[in-house]
Amino acid sequence: MHRSLALLAALLLAACGRIVPDAQPPGTAMPPVVAPGAGQTAGLAAASPGPGVGLLRIAPDDARTALASFVESCPELLRRTDQTGLTRREDWQPACADAPRWPAVDAARFFDTHFETARIGDGRAFATGYFEPEIRGSRTRIPGYEVPVYSVPPELVRDWHDDIPQSERTGRAPLGRRDASGRFVPFYERSEIEDGALANRGLEIAWAADPIEMFFLQIQGSGLLRLPDGSLMRIGYAGQNGREYVGIGALMRERGLIGGDTGYETSMQGIVRYLRDHPAEGRAIMRENRSWIFFRELPDPDGLGGPLGSIGVPVRRGSSVAVDPTYVPYGAPVWLDLDRDVADGLWIAQDTGGAIKGANRFDTFWGNGPDASQIAGGMLGRGDALVLVPKGTLARRDLR
Repeated sequence: MHRSLALLAALLLAACGRIVPDAQPPGTAMPPVVAPGAGQTAGLAAASPGPGVGLLRIAPDDARTALASFVESCPELLRRTDQTGLTRREDWQPACADAPRWPAVDAARFFDTHFETARIGDGRAFATGYFEPEIRGSRTRIPGYEVPVYSVPPELVRDWHDDIPQSERTGRAPLGRRDASGRFVPFYERSEIEDGALANRGLEIAWAADPIEMFFLQIQGSGLLRLPDGSLMRIGYAGQNGREYVGIGALMRERGLIGGDTGYETSMQGIVRYLRDHPAEGRAIMRENRSWIFFRELPDPDGLGGPLGSIGVPVRRGSSVAVDPTYVPYGAPVWLDLDRDVADGLWIAQDTGGAIKGANRFDTFWGNGPDASQIAGGMLGRGDALVLVPKGTLARRDLR
């Protein structure tokens, strides 16, 4: 669902459209990715028992918000197969049955009652942060709001190009459309969409005020539109045109537009400043990223909810964390003790991301607003991580 600020900067500076590995400051080393042994799943190979949950001394407010997020995750916990192989659906049933009726004021005891801790690999955590950006927008096209926010066009489909033999049609078919003659062709790229390929068809769910802000919200994948009357509209990822993602930062650096003595730093801030200072050149550069993201409106922009995470439930500030689901079960509580104290405490695994790879790689969610951007942008934390699993899980798997 998301892009962390560290990942966003890396994507902009990447030379290709693939999601890059974990972004980090120069000269720092990532915690090792713990590989499973032969014939073992990631979770079974890496897990070992940690301290009792009661020894974590979970703060009451922290436990209360984590319990609320855990309740929302339970339907998915009871439906999904745990990719780690560490837990089974039925393991979560007692906790999920108790959670909705457990007193919020005593939430810490809930986790102590139902869970034990597991250290995945060596438990050395690396955490970044992400947030929900807010830009100016309008539900209707009015002066000053001219950038369309499109829903998914009905002609965007997955199919095979006619010149690909049946024997080679393996894996997932590419995205594209059928042209007037019925041939399957690539879908419109960014420049074609900006020039009106989808205009006047009723696909616009909103209009943004600033094309640069909208460009970066597309990279982020979800966000809030601040409407002229001050209310909010939440939009989330609904689809992509299937065309190539190009990290414009890499192009700008290669062309000598940023970095060195140009006066524009090789960062997201430097990229944005160049685009604003050189509008014609900037528009042409943004068009070299042929990818286009389509959106849908999400509910509850003014309530406590957030954008939807990978398991289809709202992610919440200070409570939801993105994980690699091959190592950490979706919906599981996660305890972090980092050198960034603001991120210490209990989180619920409700999301993932292209750069969130490895046994102890986490991305903490900080909601929206100026302080969210500041906290997420400065979140490069290291320390210890524990995953909370239902009591008896480790003993059953002969991991003690």
